[in-house]
Amino acid sequence: MDAAGWDERYRGSELVWTAEPNRFVEEELAGVKPSGRAVDLAAGEGRNAVWLAEQGWETDAVDFSAVALEKAERMAAGRGVRLHTVRADVTAWASPEATYELALIAYLHLPWPELAQVLTGAATAVRRGGTLLLVGHDAANPEHGHGGPQDPRVLHSAAQVADLWRPYADILRSETVIRPVTDAEGRSRRALDALVRAVRR
Repeated sequence: MDAAGWDERYRGSELVWTAEPNRFVEEELAGVKPSGRAVDLAAGEGRNAVWLAEQGWETDAVDFSAVALEKAERMAAGRGVRLHTVRADVTAWASPEATYELALIAYLHLPWPELAQVLTGAATAVRRGGTLLLVGHDAANPEHGHGGPQDPRVLHSAAQVADLWRPYADILRSETVIRPVTDAEGRSRRALDALVRAVRR
């Protein structure tokens, strides 16, 4: 889906996603002491970026949807925190090397060559000792989990991401994790997510 398509999806007063941060983002980063700048790539309506700002990070939210970023700014203002929004396609976004102490990529699903480009850019944008975190629907989710994209071309494993980041960073965690969800009929189901956390060397 292009930026116009996402603008249309995000248009309206209600949030497409919850206002709360992703459970794995919160679990993995709650114990990381804010130490400067963070970037949330493909930030959408800003639920994770605003949470990072609330923790004390100086946060950049990057997304190509102007509608989503406007909602992110409103959410930040409503919670009394500052958020710097950047309207850009993350596949074309570039940052000077060693700019950030934290880079987050949550539920960004692209064909591997494009995602690999984003992941490499995130790795080089993070300073030595900084944190890299990816969370997304796992490649095994269509067959063994629930919801999320069904196109295998935009789904990847934690191992793929870890292998790409390994030349840049020490991998602290790389695994498939279970996220409880409720389906349209109200039944409890499980989604499978890929989670990779690394520290830049």
